Amino acid sequence: MPQFDVFINPSATTRKAFPYIVDIQSATIEDIATRIVVPLARRKSLNEQTMKKLTPEIEYEDETLLLLVPQIASIPAKHLKNPIGSLNHFRDEIVAALDFAITGI
Repeated sequence: MPQFDVFINPSATTRKAFPYIVDIQSATIEDIATRIVVPLARRKSLNEQTMKKLTPEIEYEDETLLLLVPQIASIPAKHLKNPIGSLNHFRDEIVAALDFAITGI
């Protein structure tokens, strides 16, 4: 499964606020049953409470979304069947946000 693929959020409960999730896990550890993901949120769902380095803006499907690195999670890989796109072109921003969450730099 390619890193930075985008999927429709499999949770109907949270899909309105967080319509997509991004698989951030390296393809080199593909053999485990889970995938590490980060949700993409609609900006209006967050009441303008953002941290630019930690929640970078991502343009996807003609909408400005926020990558919510603080809500990093794992889900069973079986829930990620059909990617609808890729954020590979935002690789630098995604890795920088993850690095900031871990190192503060």
